Amino acid sequence: MADAWALLAYRLPREPSTPRIALWRRLRRLGALQLSDGLVALPENERTREQLEWLADEVLEAGGDATVWIATPSTRAQGRALVERMTENTSAEYRKLAAEAQSLSSRKQTVARLRRTLGAIRARDYFGSPERAAAERAVEALASGAEAAA
Repeated sequence: MADAWALLAYRLPREPSTPRIALWRRLRRLGALQLSDGLVALPENERTREQLEWLADEVLEAGGDATVWIATPSTRAQGRALVERMTENTSAEYRKLAAEAQSLSSRKQTVARLRRTLGAIRARDYFGSPERAAAERAVEALASGAEAAA
């Protein structure tokens, strides 16, 4: 469980919308947990803190306001709830990937794309989702079928 969390508090102008969309996409790629409007969290470590600091700089350059905070939940239950929310997010992604791998025919391009997707999900799986192993098995089963067909 994460003891500390890196938080990004931000506000961006509504127009132009491009910086808002770019920020949202980058936060999604990182697996940031939306706590409220303009407040996201990641488990605190050197990498996540640095990523949020870079994003804060981009928000400032786009004419917005942003600050990065390091915080700890006031109770263990709150900390567990954050971990559970993040784990459920990555678990849902793993389940979707596994279902896709199981429903596809064996093609090398498909396997390569699914492996890239699996790697991207792993990068934001901060707490080791229980769905990870099933997704890995599904992708590798598809890969084995692709190799056998070749």
